[in-house]
Amino acid sequence: MATDKLEQNEFYEPTEADKELTAFVVDHCTKWRDYRDTNFLPDWLEYERIFRGQWAAEDKQRDSERSRIISPASQQAVETRHAEIMEAIFGQGEFFDIQDDLRDVNGNPLDVSILKAQMMEDFKQDKIRKSIDQIELMAEIYGTGIGEIIVKTEKVYEPATQPIPGQAQAAIGVVEKNRVAVKLMPVNPKNFLFDPNGTSVDDCMGVAIEKYVSIHKIVEGIEKGIYRKVNITPTYEDSDLEPTQEPSQYQDEKVVLLTYYGLVPREYLTGTEEVEDILGENELGNDQIDDYTD
Repeated sequence: MATDKLEQNEFYEPTEADKELTAFVVDHCTKWRDYRDTNFLPDWLEYERIFRGQWAAEDKQRDSERSRIISPASQQAVETRHAEIMEAIFGQGEFFDIQDDLRDVNGNPLDVSILKAQMMEDFKQDKIRKSIDQIELMAEIYGTGIGEIIVKTEKVYEPATQPIPGQAQAAIGVVEKNRVAVKLMPVNPKNFLFDPNGTSVDDCMGVAIEKYVSIHKIVEGIEKGIYRKVNITPTYEDSDLEPTQEPSQYQDEKVVLLTYYGLVPREYLTGTEEVEDILGENELGNDQIDDYTD
């Protein structure tokens, strides 16, 4: 009992491969961030100021300009176009369709209408429409809309009836079940890093999302086994990663979370139990990965 408790409370000590993998990801993300901030960040900040009606000295068109009035015409144009796009997507009620390809499973016909109704119910429960609304608005402001698909298992409670042993009555209540939820999380372009050599997400060597999250979310992920148990402390460097620029940002109990999706050299993953099965199925050789990442 004491041994199990000791193992549960032990912190994970990163190996040399873990340190090299972390350095590889952080180094590439730093280069991608510098490229993004140099080429796109000034324009994004200007678009955001114009949309919010905020005056800045760098937005003056001539030195003799003294007026600080920001015309709401740009904001009105963005909101009008956003409303038109949302009406085009959701105005008819059903914003997606499923085509019956007549390929039934084991000879049993699949009712497409049932699948469609189930997906519509799942989308409502996962608030997909709200996420699409936020993504499209950011696309109108910054010129690009980005969403992160997250698949997670969550607990739900459904009404249920169970017979009472030895009695001719039944108990009415709720039962706990696990549900697979597919979430669509809006991502601000200022929190998105990408490989400049790629023209799309599929062409990039990798992409990353960095943002501030509450420290209790990380602790919860450690308890659930999503993250390794390491020593973490609240960290707040600047407000560049905040989704909106407020006069004063709340800085307590926050940590920077960097999520990387992409390729890494194979030798950084050797000896890691979590990826042995993936390495066995991956047909891309070491030389190919090394040449590509270099």
